Amino acid sequence: MSIILKNATFIQWQTLEQIQTSLKVETGSGGGYLLLPADLEGVDISKDEVIDCSGKLVTKSFAVGHHHVYSALARGMPVPAKQPENFLEILEYVWWNLDKALDKDMIDASALATAMACAKAGSTFVIDHHASPNTIRGSLEIIAHAFDRVGVSHLLCYEISDRDGLDKANQGLQETADYLQANQGLVGLHASFTVGDESLKKAVDLMKKTNSGIHIHVAEDLADQNHCQHHYDRQVVERLHHFGVLNSPKTILAHCLHLNENERSLIRNSPAWIVENAESNLNNNVGHFRGTYLGKNIMLGTDGMHSDMLRSAQVAFFAGQETDQINVPEAYRRFRNVHHYLADNHFAGDGDNNLVVLDYDSPTPVTPNNFLGHFVFGLSSNHIRHVISNGNWLVKNKRLTNVDEKAILTYTKEQALRLWDRL
Repeated sequence: MSIILKNATFIQWQTLEQIQTSLKVETGSGGGYLLLPADLEGVDISKDEVIDCSGKLVTKSFAVGHHHVYSALARGMPVPAKQPENFLEILEYVWWNLDKALDKDMIDASALATAMACAKAGSTFVIDHHASPNTIRGSLEIIAHAFDRVGVSHLLCYEISDRDGLDKANQGLQETADYLQANQGLVGLHASFTVGDESLKKAVDLMKKTNSGIHIHVAEDLADQNHCQHHYDRQVVERLHHFGVLNSPKTILAHCLHLNENERSLIRNSPAWIVENAESNLNNNVGHFRGTYLGKNIMLGTDGMHSDMLRSAQVAFFAGQETDQINVPEAYRRFRNVHHYLADNHFAGDGDNNLVVLDYDSPTPVTPNNFLGHFVFGLSSNHIRHVISNGNWLVKNKRLTNVDEKAILTYTKEQALRLWDRL
């Protein structure tokens, strides 16, 4: 049985062309859709499920360019023992304290909560960057299973770091190697200032061996640059370039706030991608993203702050008015660039049969000429009515279709309390 979205206003995500049509959605990873007459006259629909989309907008679903599953149970957690006074203390007293406390059930609950939140916010694909230093082995499979259970496609990595010793770094490398044997994924690194030359070289060797890319935080705070200059006598991007990190079109450089002109040139002239996380930067008070002279390979993420990509795009636009050369079309381009990253690198799970239906009750007309104005100033995740992932229902009438959301939220609350007790 196929899904037919009847009498929809279909917005082609690349050209913004609007067509009054019905869509028959093919199932399976990499599938697409067929455009049918809006009223379905003369079409045999006896074996299909027909959903009336009159007055609704249908377009390609969304995807998250950089997420952190491990932060999902942090909302409302106890305050740290010491109030952080800078970015390094935020890591030490909040996030590195939290990720060390995670066990398998907490990781599972975090992944389920993240996948459900992404789905309800219209994202059918998530690129995640995970850390659980005391539960490394099997952690990526736990996350993958949870995402598959909800119905959200994924591209995962484990955050390799020397901050807990070389043994933990090697465990992260092994977890990555094991996972990549049977799954699409990336080689994750925390950041230059917690990864020594030995671990960096091993990670790049694994990247080459598996034809993958590196996923790493870059110059999120000046501390990253200061450490690199002091210990390696070069800037962060220069160090990564020296080791070959920028050579892969699958490489993702998260944040990239504090870069000099040479670093910007190195990135611009490489096939690597940047992922901007505006709200996280504002929350951590580390600075503002500036896309100037970085090229076109810029996409957007949430950095674990939440799972709402419409919100991320709108904040990137508003926050960028002071320091970034970003207008409304550029905000939309960055929002959609993740699809180009996934397609260009032949990652499965983001085909044309990933769609979102928006029940957008605008007081003004929506046209091809003004859609981007609605995108920045009107649309929100509250307008999402249905979500289709790989041709199958993910969200229907605002309800998840593959899992019992109420039961899972009971489970996530139990795991959150266990986590908070450990903190």
